[in-house]
Amino acid sequence: MTRTETLMDAIRTRIAKRVLGPGDRLPSVRQFAETMGVSPSTVVEAYDRLVAEGTIRAKRGSGFYVTGADLPPMALADMGPPLERDVDPFWVSRQSLDADPSVLKPGCGWLPADWMPHAALRKGLRALGRADDALLSDYGNTRGSPALRRLLLGRFADEGIGAHANQIMLTSSGTQAIDLVCRSLLRPGDTVVVDDPCYFNFRALLRAHHVRIAGVPFTPAGPDIGAFEQTLANERPRLYITNSALHNPTGATLSPQVAHRVLSAATAHGVTIVEDDIFADFEPELSPRLAVLDGLNRVIRIGSFSKTLSASVRCGYIAAKADWIEGLADLQVATNFGGPSPAVTELIAGVLSGGSYRKHMDEVRQRLVRARKVAAERLVSLGFEPWIMPRGGFYLWCRLPGEQDSAVIARRCMEKGVILAPGNVFSVSDTASAFIRFNVAQLSEKRIFDVLADAMKQKTAA
Repeated sequence: MTRTETLMDAIRTRIAKRVLGPGDRLPSVRQFAETMGVSPSTVVEAYDRLVAEGTIRAKRGSGFYVTGADLPPMALADMGPPLERDVDPFWVSRQSLDADPSVLKPGCGWLPADWMPHAALRKGLRALGRADDALLSDYGNTRGSPALRRLLLGRFADEGIGAHANQIMLTSSGTQAIDLVCRSLLRPGDTVVVDDPCYFNFRALLRAHHVRIAGVPFTPAGPDIGAFEQTLANERPRLYITNSALHNPTGATLSPQVAHRVLSAATAHGVTIVEDDIFADFEPELSPRLAVLDGLNRVIRIGSFSKTLSASVRCGYIAAKADWIEGLADLQVATNFGGPSPAVTELIAGVLSGGSYRKHMDEVRQRLVRARKVAAERLVSLGFEPWIMPRGGFYLWCRLPGEQDSAVIARRCMEKGVILAPGNVFSVSDTASAFIRFNVAQLSEKRIFDVLADAMKQKTAA
């Protein structure tokens, strides 16, 4: 490949990865020549050939601009370093979401269907059948149902967050809530800090926003605070995205000491924190929350109801400073033309306001205590070592025995109809190959442990 062709390929790659979009101006001839270590005449030739093929166009006296012609569809899986399919966040998610009903899913991130409050949901659906026609047919309010927002504000007040109605908005899901925040606050090339390991869809979503991801090692008390402070000083990130309570995948809980130092470091370096509080209702008692300590000044809280009520009836929320919510509401209009479905938010508000929800969550927490104990005992008997025993939730982050690779184990189990979540799918640094995340609520079938044992024997024999 000639130098000219190398430059042309570099421009095409930037366009394909959305680093350059339609209408964006290319670097000047002199600037690109210095960057690539070639002569200006080589850049001129490359630009002229790209103009001839229609990839860019020249504006007299202004420069060269991307046309957008023949722009390939965005392939998120191709952004960032190449990953093995069994540790790629998109591929792992699709295995669980698209699995046949006969497939067992101890690696998924939700409760079994028979654990969910179907009686309350059916009662709410019957009530919707008698609702006004407008509720069943109109667009959603730009900030979402006032009734559901009032319920959330009441729950915030119980925690110690004195928020107002103009500081909260509803979204179509918790994932959409993070996406809106990222759209609002990030630009391509920005840096975002996440825990290492972290929820793998954080990584997948951030790829779509063309940002750099910096990982900070996670401990049983929260992020390694020394590494966190050093990363903020070195990387100058815009955001830190985390779970404070019942961290995904480890199940750990933030300590008060670490929480205070995280907030101090974020303040010192001008970093905004996005606190995903989706597992809050699984805690037996409330643990430290960054949003509570901060008062929604530098912290944005997000959450949803898909883990506790229904992943089929989806709704999320964002709580933040009032002026940020104002801008996010406009962004939701631009991308979704309003908030979540009024029928969905009315259904959720009805379930949350009734006494059945509290009873449902009490029962779920008790069932999880039993399931966690049984699952841990059976996994330990196979040689697994739980990293910690979480105080709630449904995850167990376990180390494999010996030098086993969780991706290999996951691949072999999938061949037998058992889907696992191998460690490196959660790890920015790819240093968690010895770990697997288990969902204890999905470990009731004996066949899972038989398949696991067989997969591990194959590895040992090899």
